[in-house]
Amino acid sequence: MASVHESLYFNPMMTNGVVHANVFGIKDWVTPYKMALLVLLSELGRAGAQLGLLERRRLNRLLLPLLQGPDMPLSRLRKAIEECCPHLASSVHIRLKLMAEGELKDMEQFFDDLSDSFSGTEPEVHKTSVVGLFLRHMILAYNKLSFSQVYKLYTALQQYFQNDEKKSGIDESDMELTHTEEPEGKMEKEELDVPLREEEISCSGPLSQKQAEYFLSQQVSSLQKELNNLLKFNPDFAEAHYLSYLNSLRVQDVFSSTHSLLHYFDRLILTGAESKSNGDEGYGRSLRYAALNLAALHCRFGHYQQAELALQEAIRIAQESNDHVCLQHCLSWLYILEQKIFDSCVLLEHSVNKSLHFGLPYLASLGIQSLVQQRAFAGKAANKLMDALKDSDLLHWKHSLSELIDISIAQKTAIWRLYGRSTMALQQAQTLLSMNSLEAVNVGVQQNNTESFAVVLCHLAELHAEQGYFAATSEILKHLKERFPPNSQHAQLWMLFDQKIQFERAMNDGRYHIADSLVAGITALNSIEGIYRKAIVLKAQNQMSEAHKLLQKLLIHCQKIKNTEMVISVLLSIAELYWRSSCHTIALPVLLQALALAREYSLQYLASETVLNLAFSQLILGIPEQALNILHMAIEPVLAHGAVLDKGCAMFLVAKCQVASAASYTPQKKIEALESAILNLNEAETYFAKVDCKEQLRDVLYFQARLFHTLGKIQERNKCAMLFRQLHQELPAHGVPLINAFK
Repeated sequence: MASVHESLYFNPMMTNGVVHANVFGIKDWVTPYKMALLVLLSELGRAGAQLGLLERRRLNRLLLPLLQGPDMPLSRLRKAIEECCPHLASSVHIRLKLMAEGELKDMEQFFDDLSDSFSGTEPEVHKTSVVGLFLRHMILAYNKLSFSQVYKLYTALQQYFQNDEKKSGIDESDMELTHTEEPEGKMEKEELDVPLREEEISCSGPLSQKQAEYFLSQQVSSLQKELNNLLKFNPDFAEAHYLSYLNSLRVQDVFSSTHSLLHYFDRLILTGAESKSNGDEGYGRSLRYAALNLAALHCRFGHYQQAELALQEAIRIAQESNDHVCLQHCLSWLYILEQKIFDSCVLLEHSVNKSLHFGLPYLASLGIQSLVQQRAFAGKAANKLMDALKDSDLLHWKHSLSELIDISIAQKTAIWRLYGRSTMALQQAQTLLSMNSLEAVNVGVQQNNTESFAVVLCHLAELHAEQGYFAATSEILKHLKERFPPNSQHAQLWMLFDQKIQFERAMNDGRYHIADSLVAGITALNSIEGIYRKAIVLKAQNQMSEAHKLLQKLLIHCQKIKNTEMVISVLLSIAELYWRSSCHTIALPVLLQALALAREYSLQYLASETVLNLAFSQLILGIPEQALNILHMAIEPVLAHGAVLDKGCAMFLVAKCQVASAASYTPQKKIEALESAILNLNEAETYFAKVDCKEQLRDVLYFQARLFHTLGKIQERNKCAMLFRQLHQELPAHGVPLINAFK
């Protein structure tokens, strides 16, 4: 049951005292405290010129922390306003009292009147100002509420006001009892009742997303202020500079993190801390590791040219000092930098051998992981890659490298996904999630905020979405957002997967305008994925020439950077464009090229999908019997490891081929073939319904109605026809013949 404190807050998604996710797509919700702020803004607009310049300035300075901070009791809000303008505090209190002690219609009228702030040639509030945005968020959130939610909000407002009245009564009686006490006691009482400062903000109550973002930024800022104060009196305290570096790195502050890192090594050298423990070698050691850390910092922020310069400096100093350990670290970073430019497989193999020679299992294992990844993209067989990872795992267990065990499992998950074995990928993902290494190792310390954990959860979310389990997908993404906030290092991983999942759902539902709006977000996170999905939207909207131009440019780029997986996907999309343009014979060489690439690089699932496309080409070229023969080669991997949508498309294609082949059969055999096709259509309908793919459902219903009509099953035909009509009225018709679309 909810506490009294929590019951003062009203969240549109509150059930039994539990605050649920905001499903309306807005970052804020209406609470009694925010209604008090709305009353304050309304009274501030009414006061106008009656307020003095000093009072208005104080109120303006007060407003920002009030709008962005967490909710607070009415007594504390009143005290904060009284310190700026006592007259305005009284007006706010009276207005709230009239609303709380009045009727529900008074609150509704209040929100109706808020829109007047934006009307007129010279409005009181500009829509794009801080106050204007707050007002618009509150009006939007209020308009989203149902009647029962509005009533709960009104009840919460009454309780919010009554609690303040009760507290005021208790405070007055306390003052009467203690008016003879010493002044020191009064001072202590006043100090307890001062309004919250920005530094004192805490997340004690339910916070909206905007309040949570503000709270996190305040925590980072608060820590940085403490560090700056510490360094003011202890400028040579190297550890404080390093902590400042980590704090700045956490919020992706390039300038501050670089500044703090350089100061850390400067102070380390000046204080002689390294020299005391390492003799004369300490000075040079600090210099080379400073350059190495600077290279790593620039590499993390994508400044590869600066990283290369810093790395060259670290290599030069390490060679002068004959420091093989530092050189091996430099070699690992050199591979990371040079793989952006060319295939540095030889460099990586050399790094692994040297790391093993100098007894550096951590670097050796990372090198093996990188080699496996490179070999996977080069199309090596999965069994050889798994053998290499097994050897790497032996190193991990031997030296208790738990973090690298997690990385290895995440790598296996990604490799199985690349090869299209979703069942194996799911097994590896669940293995990592159940690993003891992700449990709390110390009190309050957890390791499940690593990149490997983020990668596995993202794959898990995508796997669930592919199977139509969208509720589970939402839960996984919600956990990712909590574990990896938007400004954290690995947040871009779940951001990309979230956008891709939303895009696929919008495309399945035929909402191409929504899918198009998501393209910009995907492009910002991954330009290749964004361009590909833009072409998919154009293709769905029948803008064939624009889609073809975009796909041709993307094909050339992906061939240049050797992104084979995307090359095959682009080739399949180009083949579909040729079908839609009735150029069926031109599509065949494109599909054969895609099939050759898929088999060369061991991409089994893409190879199966390409075979399905070839079968469709044979169907539309008038040889359905041959299409049925090759379908048996490809349909098993699709049904075993494929997404629900792909399973539905495969079964739909089998039914089409069966119907086309039945034209030359005897009457009895034709009836059997059509009944078998209906069974396959029923299975396809189940798959499409699971992912809410309305366009494909419409096509299946059309086919079912035609087949039932042929078989003389009038009742079943009418049912399918009625469902088809409902979907046809809901979805736009593109004027493309039904036979010319595989997916």
